[in-house]
This record gives sequence, C-alpha cells and structure tokens, in this order.
Amino acid sequence: MKKQLKPFKITMILFSVIVISILLYPLVKMIISSFMTSSGDFTLENYKEIFSAKMYVDSFKNSIILSFFSALVGVIFTWLATYSIISLFPKAREKFLVISNLTSNFAGIPLAFAFIILLGNSGVIVLFDKLTGINLLKDFNLYSVSGLLLIFIYFQLPLGITLMVPIFDALDKKWREAAELLGANSFYYWKKIGLPVLAPSLIGIFSIMFANALGAYASAEALTGSSVNLLAIRIGNTVSGDIFARPEIGAALSLVLSIILLVNMLISSWMTKKFRRDL
Repeated sequence: MKKQLKPFKITMILFSVIVISILLYPLVKMIISSFMTSSGDFTLENYKEIFSAKMYVDSFKNSIILSFFSALVGVIFTWLATYSIISLFPKAREKFLVISNLTSNFAGIPLAFAFIILLGNSGVIVLFDKLTGINLLKDFNLYSVSGLLLIFIYFQLPLGITLMVPIFDALDKKWREAAELLGANSFYYWKKIGLPVLAPSLIGIFSIMFANALGAYASAEALTGSSVNLLAIRIGNTVSGDIFARPEIGAALSLVLSIILLVNMLISSWMTKKFRRDL
C-alpha cells in the first residue's frame, strides 16, 4: 500500500511545484513590484499616481462600464438564443454546442480583423449599406467604444451558450405542464418558476462574462490601439512601453484589475446564494 502511495505523493508534489511556479510566484512578484520604484525602493507613489491621474482613472471606469454592459447584453442574448435552440431545435442541440465550442476559440486579433473586413470604414457590410442607400451604419464607428461593445458581445455569446445549454436541463418539463394546467401563461411561468430557478446560473454566467471582457486585450488593442482608454490596454502599454516602459505602474494596475475580479467573484457568490433555490 505504501509503495502505491509513493508515486501519488511524488505526483502531488510535482503538481504543487508547478502550480506555485506558474500561479503563485507571478502573483507575489506582481504585488511586490507594485510597491517598488524603478530603482527597487519601497513606495506608495505608484498607487497614488494611478488613482489620481485621469488617464488611469478613466481606464478603470471605461473597462468596468464596457464589461458590465457587454456581460448584461451577452446574458440576455445568450438566454434568448439558448431558449430558441432548446425549444425549436431540440435534436440539433449537440451540433449547436459543437459550433459554440469552436466559435468560442475565435477571438483576439483574428476576430478584430474579421470585424474590420465586415464593418470597418471600407468593410463589406458598410460599403453595401452605402451603395444601397440604406445608411443604417452612417454614424457607426467600429474603432470606438460602440465597436468594442459589439465585438465583446459577439465573443461572449458562444461561451454563454456553451454554459447555458446544460443549465436549461434544470427546468423540469412537468413544471411547465403543471403551470399550464393551473392556468398560467408563458410570461407567468418564466416570472415565477423559470427565471427564479435559472437566476443563480445566470448570475454566474454574467460574472464569467464580466471577467472575460475586463481582461480582454488582443481584440481591443488590434481594433482601437490606444484610442479607447481601457485598463487591459493601459497595462500592456506600461509593461511593453507606450513611450517608455513602467513595469511598476503596470504591476499596480494589474493588482487593481485582480481586486476588481475578486470583488466581482465575491458579489457573484453572494448573489448566487441569495437567489438559490434548493429543489
């Protein structure tokens, strides 16, 4: 028995070393660096700067607002899409899940260039809109906050569908039948039964989407560069050097980003417990 446990212990030790090396060490290094000057002295000036400079404060606001609305719209569209799939195409459910899994990996720079080809200044859809005289997109600017919001919502949908399709299994068909027998219409069913049952899962998906959007860098950088002031882009610029590298400021911004994500997780956990119903 002891001989059988020995390889297991060795495996667990190696796994722990890998986890510490990959996850904990960079986190500790980031925290320490955020309180250091470029010469290695302890300071709080990094945090004073990021919370007083308008450039950094605006990046916090823009990122939180953009992430919140992209997650909110993403959850709504995901719920509608999933409900349509389950109700109208129940036999094609697995195929939709496969497609969602595949498209969820299509993000970052390739996604940004795909949107530029379609909705950029000389994009296919924009040119078609001009040639036909429809002019629905005459005020739309892909290289702005509205363009980023569109991209963020788009890459959230496949992830949301992948997460939400199994969640609909929690809705027992007998509940719907019982509600209809008692005279409840579709609106009343979703108000009193469907949404309360799905609420904890919807909150969890919203939290995941919010975190996903908050940390998104490649698509935003490829599409707007530094024209839209976002936290992830600001971190990238301070680390790589927009004008000159300031890794200590980048570390402080990264720690603030981590705290925002932690608060998001705690709020999600609290709301999930509050709305959860044990069935």
